[in-house]
Amino acid sequence: MKILIINPNSDPTMTKAIGRTAAAFAGGAYETECRPTPGAPKFIETYEDAAKAAPGMLALVRENESGSDGFVVACHCDPNLDLLKEATNKPVVGIGEASMKIASMLGHRFSVLSSARHSIPNKEALIRSYHLEGLLASVRAVEKGDFIKAGRTAIDQDGAEVIVLGCAGMTGLDKKLQAALDAPVLDGVICGLILAHGLARYGVGPSKVRRYQPR
Repeated sequence: MKILIINPNSDPTMTKAIGRTAAAFAGGAYETECRPTPGAPKFIETYEDAAKAAPGMLALVRENESGSDGFVVACHCDPNLDLLKEATNKPVVGIGEASMKIASMLGHRFSVLSSARHSIPNKEALIRSYHLEGLLASVRAVEKGDFIKAGRTAIDQDGAEVIVLGCAGMTGLDKKLQAALDAPVLDGVICGLILAHGLARYGVGPSKVRRYQPR
């Protein structure tokens, strides 16, 4: 079995970091590959960035559909997720949706650590689209790279019981933070793999009954 991870941006350093996390988690039980998106911006920070990434992301799915059992979109804002779900019958999982829905299973409320203040409204809008706003304690921007402080504030002041890392670029920080905070900390890349691999093994993908039209 093979899960293809699509990095919606074109940054090679982030792509390699995501790939290392994925391979370590899979542990040889199944194959993972992380690919950057051709023609995409170096980072996905705006809705325009997401739009520019769409053609390359769609091409990656179509070109690799026969050789992949599922896909993970490795950007926490889940750019173009609906487009890709419509493009294939294979499972397509966004790391934002995966991490926040898994967080809802692990505690009463969760907080998302964001990479910048300007992305907080975008995170809140995404959370509402997944009908998870009643389970959200907060979205907090990490100031000066102090993840422990941001996580501690979310737990002590906002009432969070689970912390979600709100950027694929934060991959690899989960276990260190979990030990420091004594609370579950979720890496979206791993959460995406958990669901994509599980759905692929189960033999289910996006429904094409109504919302997503058959190809």
